[in-house]
Amino acid sequence: MKYWFAGCLALLAGAGQLADQASAQTSTLDTVKSRGQLQCGVNTGLAGFSAPDDSGTWKGLDVDLCRAVSAAIFKDANKIKFVPLTAKERFTALQSGEIDVLSRNTTWTMSRDTSAGLSFAGINYFDGQGFMVKKSLDVVSAKELSGASICVQTGTTTELNLADYFRSNKIEYDPVVFEKLPEVLAAYNAGRCDAFTTDVSQLYSIRLTLGNAADHIVLPEIISKEPLGPVVRQGDAQWANIVRWTLYAMINAEELAVTQANVDQMKDSKNPEIRRLLGVEGEFGQAIGLDNDWAYQIIKLVGNYGESFDRNVGAGSPLGIARGQNALWKDGGLQYAPPIR
Repeated sequence: MKYWFAGCLALLAGAGQLADQASAQTSTLDTVKSRGQLQCGVNTGLAGFSAPDDSGTWKGLDVDLCRAVSAAIFKDANKIKFVPLTAKERFTALQSGEIDVLSRNTTWTMSRDTSAGLSFAGINYFDGQGFMVKKSLDVVSAKELSGASICVQTGTTTELNLADYFRSNKIEYDPVVFEKLPEVLAAYNAGRCDAFTTDVSQLYSIRLTLGNAADHIVLPEIISKEPLGPVVRQGDAQWANIVRWTLYAMINAEELAVTQANVDQMKDSKNPEIRRLLGVEGEFGQAIGLDNDWAYQIIKLVGNYGESFDRNVGAGSPLGIARGQNALWKDGGLQYAPPIR
């Protein structure tokens, strides 16, 4: 009997080893490499964050993060299939394996991080929810919206924050709910609602698309904190580390003044932090399954965080959003990355 039992244990151990090997063989990194392409979930169209330009090329802050992951893996920032997703579709697409990473103005919350099979890999934009109204409504504060109809996109934290804000302030309102952002905007433009609510970054982006932007104002209240960042599936620590440290490499590069223009010269720097970042010293790429020049490739092909922010949503873009909370920690902002050490 004991020999039969021992044999069963050996079979179980062998099965476990085979399962572990199969799991390792089907890691996200291996899948992406064998496919020869990263599949990245993005917004269906949000200027400054993820939207195709006139030639069909995807651009934006969230798009740049995808390009940076591609650069780290393939030494090519363009080996990507962009998958446009609505708020309602985004998590299912990630959970089902349709995409490898979701980089789509998605708020990091406890429930999403613990019970939805998702893992957030960092914060690439600190945001907050606000309201936009037509100037003709003659409203200067959200607290003047008692009894107002408010357009909101379903399946978002925005919808929940809206309910919390009006309930806590004992204000009545009428939610006008749609699944897709274009439907929300069409309703707002057609006068079916008095106000439109979403993250402030989106409000400024959308305001540029509404004909005469001066006819619309963003109210001063910020009713939530919205840490936005890339998301991966739970259960693949290596892949989460790749996406997380891609973002951190871009932030560290800005802090160390390593740019797309000077990255080659910076490889000769005597600064040990810069040398570790660029793979001149240490084996930090190998620790996450990549070549040691992974961060060099990101900066060379995409740029540092500040460069990406500026061209997409900051002073160098039509949105002109101030760095504010998204400035580096040493400049009074919240962007802070652990060191490569």
